[in-house]
Amino acid sequence: MRVPVSWLTEHLEVDADVTPQDLADAFVRIGIEVDELSELGPVTGPLVVGRVAEIEELTGFKKPVRFCRVEVGEEPDPEPDDAELSEEDDDEDDGPLENEGPHGIKTRGIVCGASNFAEGDLVVVALPGVVLPGDFEIAARKTYGKVSDGMICSAAELGLGDDHSGILVLPPGTASPGDDAKDLLGLDDTVIEVTPTPDRGYALSIRGLARELSNALDVPFGDPAMLDNFPEAEGEAWPVRVEDPEGCPRFVLRRVTGLDATAPTPWRIRRRLMLAGIRSISLAVDVTNYVMLELGHPLHAFATGSIQGDLVVRRAKAGEKLTTLDDVERTLDADDIVIADDSGVISLAGTMGGASTEITPESTDVLLEAAHWNPASISRTARRHKLFSEAAKRFERYTDPALCAAAVELAARLLRQYGDGAIRPGRTDVGGVAPHAPVTMPINLPDQVAGVRYERGVTVRRLGQIGCKVQLSTSDQGVGLVTATPPSWRGDLVQPADLVEEVLRLEGYDSIPSVLPAAPAGRGLTDAQRRRRAVSGALAEAGYVEVRPFPFIGDAVWDAFGLPEDDIRRTTVRVQNPLEADHDRMATTLLPGLLETLQRNVSRGLKDVSLFHVGQVVLPKPNQLKVPDLGVEHRPSDEDLAVLEAAVPAQPVHVAVVLSGQRPRAGWWGKGEQAGWADAVQAARLVAEAAGVQLTVQAADLLPWHPGRCAQLRVGDWPVGHAGELHPKVVEALGLPPRTVAMELDLDAIPLPDSRPAPSISAYPPVLLDVALVAGTDVPSADLADVLREGAGELLEEITLFDVYAGEQLGEGKRSLAYKLRFRAADRTLTVDEATKARDAAVAAAGERFGATLRA
Repeated sequence: MRVPVSWLTEHLEVDADVTPQDLADAFVRIGIEVDELSELGPVTGPLVVGRVAEIEELTGFKKPVRFCRVEVGEEPDPEPDDAELSEEDDDEDDGPLENEGPHGIKTRGIVCGASNFAEGDLVVVALPGVVLPGDFEIAARKTYGKVSDGMICSAAELGLGDDHSGILVLPPGTASPGDDAKDLLGLDDTVIEVTPTPDRGYALSIRGLARELSNALDVPFGDPAMLDNFPEAEGEAWPVRVEDPEGCPRFVLRRVTGLDATAPTPWRIRRRLMLAGIRSISLAVDVTNYVMLELGHPLHAFATGSIQGDLVVRRAKAGEKLTTLDDVERTLDADDIVIADDSGVISLAGTMGGASTEITPESTDVLLEAAHWNPASISRTARRHKLFSEAAKRFERYTDPALCAAAVELAARLLRQYGDGAIRPGRTDVGGVAPHAPVTMPINLPDQVAGVRYERGVTVRRLGQIGCKVQLSTSDQGVGLVTATPPSWRGDLVQPADLVEEVLRLEGYDSIPSVLPAAPAGRGLTDAQRRRRAVSGALAEAGYVEVRPFPFIGDAVWDAFGLPEDDIRRTTVRVQNPLEADHDRMATTLLPGLLETLQRNVSRGLKDVSLFHVGQVVLPKPNQLKVPDLGVEHRPSDEDLAVLEAAVPAQPVHVAVVLSGQRPRAGWWGKGEQAGWADAVQAARLVAEAAGVQLTVQAADLLPWHPGRCAQLRVGDWPVGHAGELHPKVVEALGLPPRTVAMELDLDAIPLPDSRPAPSISAYPPVLLDVALVAGTDVPSADLADVLREGAGELLEEITLFDVYAGEQLGEGKRSLAYKLRFRAADRTLTVDEATKARDAAVAAAGERFGATLRA
């Protein structure tokens, strides 16, 4: 909401030395966000009010252009003496000088492209020498064949708003030609743009914001609502029947007749609306908008002559239609609250009026309406019809039900004052809203919550400032209690925590010390948390980039993965209110979101991508219990908590990586290498090493991986994940780069080691030996390495596969696997004979287990 400082301070007794920045700081201090602080202007030089004397339409140009003679309060040049006139001048026919108007008044010629003004209108003129906002200097110049001696200004050029559609036309009688326009326009003002939190609907008004500043600055506040300053009215303004009191607890009408519909809106009101970002339309509409901004209660004005019969407030009938003021025909829902007459629906309650009862230039009889609507209903209507009007923005945040009569009374008085209307005696006031329930809390509860010892009386004083009626008492245990009855405009104060928040924010959040309590000994990160950090760090050090993919998935991904209907991964938990209709399920695997992120990065030009994510998945049980509705009237029992715990699906932490393009990238050092299934397996080994466990790898066949390039990851005999190259059909279905590889591992399935012994490093030199074994192609290299390690004994420090070869000379179904063996003793220098014997023992074990032989 955009708020002029001059309008705010009209209701506050602030010292002259309080600056707009001080006001903005006060807003922030009490929890109201300030988006922008905009000073009007600056404008230097002669900016004056002018009256358009003549308009000449210039033709022959691509766009409409007008040459205007404008009075700016300058005296006409004196006529020359007879002795100064030449004979040629004397012979000429007497007529107006070039800078004179039709009545001998001095004017200035100004070229203007706007067409929203007429002869006799008051305008704002920037004379040569004026510098407008944006460092735009005005000078006399020749254009369109005429000399333009100044500029007629629009509101946007003066910094008063964003309206570039036409020049600023002042209401008649606002000023005289030649008057200083800077004072008239209030160009020394400042506009503060604030965004109150959704629970503070009252703050979307001058009344609410001024009261907040009054509390923050401890200065007197003058309430503009006149709640006790208007007489009771006898009779009804118009017959009304409220059929839905839950949706409309209160409905008020006031009628104004004999209105001059063509009367201009006073400049004071137009200026404030303009600075608030609202376009001036007509006096009746401008007055309702003005009252809405000042008091925070939206109004609606009906053309009384267009109403047929009694007004009825009800729910819409399914399929009913209404053409709203924006000329859009809308099909209504049975949940919409509407105002209807004998002809049907004439207004979408709390959101936008109907075109059939719109105020027109001929509307001299106006019916003003103010009502209190159910916030949830208005919110649903606004979202259903995508109609987020200023009225709906306030009604869905809760308006003050006590303001209805005051709002229509203020609007009626303004129409009487500026439009010569007559306020009819009757006032319709149907229904009412019960006072808010009192809230009781210990008087020192704010101190306990904030950890601050406030001065005596602070709680009572602050609650009184926000409008609460406060009573003090003592409990049976001798504890001091405060009971606060919230004011009518504070529908958000329903529990002790709400009262505590009011005390803390008005005392200033900056007064609460931000000191973290010292952590007791032995309560740092858990083992699982440390492992998760270690895994993330290890993958990041290896060149993977951590991402946060969208956590929800849709059914389409399972078809892309090619999963059968009975696959357990298809059993998911549905989200009741999904952010996206096609992503309405909790993920049972991290791969869909991670692959979607990969595809997005590749589509933006990245070729070599290595991503990882550590996060939870949701795995419902086969016979998942329904979550019980426990209620809040009492603490749940142990049995209730046990049922609730059993109804929550398992949510283990997984880690997943995806790779595409080159893993070792090309550069001056040489060619790159396409990422393959082995890189995915190596990522799993990094995770296992960071987790402090030993990982074994076995061949597997599981979608969405390629059946011949998929590995099952095991810790001991327990499978914890899979890695490998994705199936080509999956790659094609998801639009991924060819040969994309992925790994996913259940981190919570890996046991947490009780302790990690410090590694022992031998100071003695190693013995390096190579061995190449010929074995069947069905023998996994990892299994063969395990047998070699077991046969070599404790002298074998490390074994690494460095070559795989298959050829005709080896025979069909055979391949050669070459390993590097590193032997070392911890207590002595190892001899070659000892290392050779250990190697031979390893080869013998491989021959006995798999029939492997040394390659010649």
